[in-house]
Amino acid sequence: MIPAYDALETRSQAEREAAHMAALPRQVAHAQQHSPAFAGILQGVEATRIVDRVALAGLPVTRKSELQALQQAARQQGGNAFGGFSAIGFGQAMTRVFASPGPIYEPEGTARDYWRMARAIYAAGFRPGELIHNSFSYHFVPAGSMMETGAHALGCTVFPGGTGQTEQQVQAMAELQPAGYIGTPSFLKIILEKALEMGVALPTVRKAMFGGEAFPPSLRDWFTAHGVDGYQCYATADLGLIAYETSAREGLVLDEQVIVEIVRPGTGDPVPEGEVGELVVTSLNPDYPLIRFGTGDLSAVLPGPCPTGRTNTRIKGWMGRADQTTKVRGMFVHPKQVDEVAKRFPEVRKARLVVSGEMANDQMTLKLEVEGAPEGLAQRVADAVRDVTKLRGDVQLLAPGSLPNDGKVIEDARSYR
Repeated sequence: MIPAYDALETRSQAEREAAHMAALPRQVAHAQQHSPAFAGILQGVEATRIVDRVALAGLPVTRKSELQALQQAARQQGGNAFGGFSAIGFGQAMTRVFASPGPIYEPEGTARDYWRMARAIYAAGFRPGELIHNSFSYHFVPAGSMMETGAHALGCTVFPGGTGQTEQQVQAMAELQPAGYIGTPSFLKIILEKALEMGVALPTVRKAMFGGEAFPPSLRDWFTAHGVDGYQCYATADLGLIAYETSAREGLVLDEQVIVEIVRPGTGDPVPEGEVGELVVTSLNPDYPLIRFGTGDLSAVLPGPCPTGRTNTRIKGWMGRADQTTKVRGMFVHPKQVDEVAKRFPEVRKARLVVSGEMANDQMTLKLEVEGAPEGLAQRVADAVRDVTKLRGDVQLLAPGSLPNDGKVIEDARSYR
């Protein structure tokens, strides 16, 4: 076991859950009172009743595409730039505004370690009094500020390297001798390769925290061979830190200030533990109180606690995108339509729509895991498919456990050659 960043990381799961569920109704009420967008989304909800995960699962999911659409609509009408989602406005309560692709605008409040990145930076091996070379972008998107404010909260000094200018990055590392690097893994690989090309030694760069890109084992091994111990974190511009890797390298541990659910793509229904689904996050940040925010990312819960002694839930990490909407015979088919069909039949345990064939000759097969198939079920399901999607499709009934656990509700298996 290694020292934790704070006592929150090692409290019991029961203690953590009790604290989260005590904070949840207050956060829902706060969102209703201070976020005009959530006042509408949660209209009629009694905040005092949202005291457990069952009640939370009854609230609507707000996905990134919906947030973007509401922001754009509000701006077009000369209204709030944040679409009413922010609980703070320009001025002393908001230090910066950032823009993610879309564009989606995100506020940065004044709280120390606003994005809560210090916890992940600590888990990656950084300690107070060290210099960190931060190569995340410092313009438009919040990544540079997210890491810098977290490093400052940890007690570290930051060199704002940003992106590009590889030779200057090498020079700064050689002369300043930082304890490590924060940024994308691909850019550090470029820097280290440039240093080798220039014949410049970087003996102090021995640890790194990565984000923004995949960090496969092959790349981790490359860094290890070059003397760098790298760890990854999972954070977004909307939510800040969601989860982080530890020295155990067994999944990612959830941050202490978020409530995470894994739901079936296209729905708000939590899946059984271990099943792949979409990450839905409720943030306890009062400045930007996102309630059941659909990240669009797939993951799954890992059983048991982290071997480092951290007790929070672990997830497998990023496993793909949840929006599997596809076009079949000129019409869009959505995961929520597959779910609507499945929910009409209590025998169905799991559904997966497979689109096959070649372009202009699409074929749909709805594969269903069922508990006991009454006579005529396949035909009735096929009729429901046509009713919901306006398209014809075959139905295949399978035994429970037959479908892959990969989070896919719609599988596009067509040939595009």
